[in-house]
Amino acid sequence: MPTTLPRLEALPEIFPVFPLSGALLLPGGQLPLNIFEPRYLAMVEDALAFGRVFGMIQPDYSQPAGENGPALFRVGCLGRLTSFSETNDGRYLITLTGVARFEIISEAEMRRGYRRVQGDFHRFSDEQHAEHPPVDLGRDALLAALRHYFTHRGFSANWEMIETMPDPELITNLAMVCPFDPLEKQALLEAPSLLEQAETLRTLLQIDTHEPPPAPDAAKPNRRLAS
Repeated sequence: MPTTLPRLEALPEIFPVFPLSGALLLPGGQLPLNIFEPRYLAMVEDALAFGRVFGMIQPDYSQPAGENGPALFRVGCLGRLTSFSETNDGRYLITLTGVARFEIISEAEMRRGYRRVQGDFHRFSDEQHAEHPPVDLGRDALLAALRHYFTHRGFSANWEMIETMPDPELITNLAMVCPFDPLEKQALLEAPSLLEQAETLRTLLQIDTHEPPPAPDAAKPNRRLAS
């Protein structure tokens, strides 16, 4: 995971967004995407030509839709295209690496069928600093909750790798890959600090283990991230 992020003044003011329910991108995390809709193929092509960035955002179906489509949550994450390939049937397989969280100020004019927003990065400006004082994130309690969660869900894991991950990388990866519902994903995205993100993650893991285990065909995370 990157140890430094671009300065606020280097981030774009207006950029495309990819609304995708259940998909979470966090700074430093890597999100694989299978792009096949014409408007999002156009978005990726434009991103490759202009800065290689676009934002991930979730639709907010609790709010009325607007003229551009479903309402959007106010907080998303800007990502940079760090891997790209094209399939024989015209799809794009890409990897988006999280750069910085943003808050939507307003929507901009659509372009080639995809949505764009004016974003503000100041709410999460602390992420722009490479160095933070060490904070006790409750790693032991988090790992204990994770073990119970994986057992409950029937997941296997490389515990040797998990236990050697630095705290920020561990929290980012777990938040992104665990199959939480969209509102839970949004809560993780909007947690103000790494400490609060860790606490939210631990709470979600603990809540899940008190529910009936999922059916066998639901025991694997849904990794299909295209829309």
